[in-house]
Amino acid sequence: MTKGILGKKVGMTQIFTETGELIPVTVIEATPNVVLQVKTVENDGYEAVQVGYQDKREVLSNKPAKAHVAKANTAPKRFIREFKNIEGLEVGSEIKVDVFNAGDVVDVTGTTKGKGFQGVIKRHGQSRGPMSHGSRYHRRPGSMGPVAPNRVFKNKHLAGRMGGNRVTIQNLEIARVDAKRNVILIKGNVPGAKKSLITIKSAVKAAK
Repeated sequence: MTKGILGKKVGMTQIFTETGELIPVTVIEATPNVVLQVKTVENDGYEAVQVGYQDKREVLSNKPAKAHVAKANTAPKRFIREFKNIEGLEVGSEIKVDVFNAGDVVDVTGTTKGKGFQGVIKRHGQSRGPMSHGSRYHRRPGSMGPVAPNRVFKNKHLAGRMGGNRVTIQNLEIARVDAKRNVILIKGNVPGAKKSLITIKSAVKAAK
């Protein structure tokens, strides 16, 4: 059965395993998620569970949003997302970190850090030209393509906005789950800046 939860990236640290191995981990704080709606094929055309994460002040919500969360007897939520293939949940029930266990393989989704307008060397990893001996080609994008079409082809690697993309990293391992503190420790790094929204769900391509 698929499992999923929304959380907030706190930062990175490191822990020791029982064998004395030092591993870097990302700390994800996931306070209980509340199920706001259970979608069915009959009513919505597909099956999914809509969950809300992180309370916000009622003054920041409109009447439809307040009425929607009132069905689950909870406060308005800052983040609302859907998970598919999750069964056995009802409106108003909570999803806590203890649905996951140490050793579980998960897919983690986040929004990468925005880098602003960057050149081709940082954005695409291109090589620079000589920096001395009269060279006038240092960090430019290079050739724009052949002469014949007399235009620049689509998808040419050029300078532009970098970062701020929705990225999923697959098959990450959960190192530890702390139910008292509502914290999940994930082995390695996950996309996103500190305090950003992170989605954790069961891995799609995990080896059985």
